[in-house]
Amino acid sequence: MRGAGVTGYGGRRSQAERDAITVETGYALCSAAFAAVVVLGAVAGPALLFELPGLFETVLYHTGLVLAAVLFAVRTVSVLVRFRRAGQPSQPGRTNPDS
Repeated sequence: MRGAGVTGYGGRRSQAERDAITVETGYALCSAAFAAVVVLGAVAGPALLFELPGLFETVLYHTGLVLAAVLFAVRTVSVLVRFRRAGQPSQPGRTNPDS
């Protein structure tokens, strides 16, 4: 079946659950991209803006790229894992008391 998600309890996901997953995935990707751009700018920015010695410029630039990629992956996974562990509100439109 196309698009049929299954919950851990053997039933299909409701539209609200699918929407929550979509929103959380979008949030994870956008926040990870923002954090990666900030880190890339902070680490590789000086190499891009100023005339630095060749090796130092290359090291800064590549370090910034690697850190940005790692941060993107870690942030995305951590947001999605946290969402999965948090579970869903018991009633639509309500938040969990712990949030």
